[in-house]
Amino acid sequence: MNVIIEPHQLSGTIRAISSKSMAHRILILAALSDGIVDVDCTTTSQDIDTTVSCLEALGARITKTKRGWRIRGIRSQYSSAPKEAISADNTPARLEDMPILNCKESGSTFRFMVAVCAALGGSFCFVGAKRLAQRPLEPLYSLLSNAGITLSEQGEFPFTLTGALTATTFKLKGNVSSQYISGLLLAACAAQAAFTIVVEAPFESQDYVSMTIQALSYFGVQVEVTKPENTSDPWIFAVNGTQMRCPLQPVVVEADWSNASFWLAAGAMGHNVRVEGLNLASLQGDRRILSCLMNFGAHVEQQEHAVEVHAKLMRGCTLELNDIIDLAPPLAATACFAWGNTTLTGAHRLQLKESNRIVAITRALSALGADITADDDAIYIHGRGRLNGAGTVSCANDHRIAMMAAICAAGSSRSCTLIGAECVAKSYPSFFEDFIELGGYIEIKED
Repeated sequence: MNVIIEPHQLSGTIRAISSKSMAHRILILAALSDGIVDVDCTTTSQDIDTTVSCLEALGARITKTKRGWRIRGIRSQYSSAPKEAISADNTPARLEDMPILNCKESGSTFRFMVAVCAALGGSFCFVGAKRLAQRPLEPLYSLLSNAGITLSEQGEFPFTLTGALTATTFKLKGNVSSQYISGLLLAACAAQAAFTIVVEAPFESQDYVSMTIQALSYFGVQVEVTKPENTSDPWIFAVNGTQMRCPLQPVVVEADWSNASFWLAAGAMGHNVRVEGLNLASLQGDRRILSCLMNFGAHVEQQEHAVEVHAKLMRGCTLELNDIIDLAPPLAATACFAWGNTTLTGAHRLQLKESNRIVAITRALSALGADITADDDAIYIHGRGRLNGAGTVSCANDHRIAMMAAICAAGSSRSCTLIGAECVAKSYPSFFEDFIELGGYIEIKED
């Protein structure tokens, strides 16, 4: 799907969609429970639906409701059933005898479910699409291999896993992906065991682990966190999966700051957008979009469950991305509408996303007329207060690149065509409907 965007002021109120990151965690825990759990999640996406289908492949019974999902868990099924798919020497079962988990393009689903399946025990087959096979699985791969799990070759599908975890203590670096840490915390509930996870410094994207700990608390599981006394010391997480209880009330998935950040950035770029439904006390790291926009000079107006951002005299600034890597696209967009130089540092992990986002951001904004360069760990933008470019932008099969390009095109001086804009469905299927609701002028052309 290609989308032609005509420059036009965006104005109005939009309601934030449900948090994809929190939905993954809550859905997995609901499926690992020993009863029926109602999950309130007002919106969904391709990635969320992917996690649902993988849980169904494991035997969870999931029904769509008006408010989200009703989930009958698999805990008794896996705790009482013999692991007949495992031979004495961990020789994998035949592919046709394994549950097949299609993770499509969802890195969170893949990494979480690999850890969870290893803890459940048995033989499992994973498949996926596009860049997912090439996205890193280390150090989780080595940890599981050393803990008694037989894994097929990294970097290709089908990817098979056979065995049951023999270790309960895991040590890993904290600057690769927090998803491995979260996956092991979730796996403790699948194993119904006590795990200790030692995270070596530097520990990046800590907020995502805090979100996992919060999700665990909804199911009665408490995590003991030992913070380091010195910056070089490790963090230690002790979690006891046997504490897991089926919640008596529906578990609510809060609104998503990551996708709301594009509308908030649009406000800083001169549009008049109000975003409702956001939890200002959220543990989501991407709530820091507000402080980042204030660093540019934007005025932020916060109410109990709504936020508005207004442009003032926007100036370039330097921002560190290590803990807010998904905010790179809206922040790069904002920098183009500021005056002067902006540097986004700590960008190296952008190369491992749905696209190489350092390259994709640079190419997309260049096509729109931005003065932008980059290296392996930083993006440099010289803002001129607006964009004057026009033409064609490749969305690089990356939902965040498509949304970044759309809000930039709305404030540009000439029309722009986004190629492959259907990729927004990965996290925000209704993005262009909301764009139109806010007054955006677009023409959709199917391939």
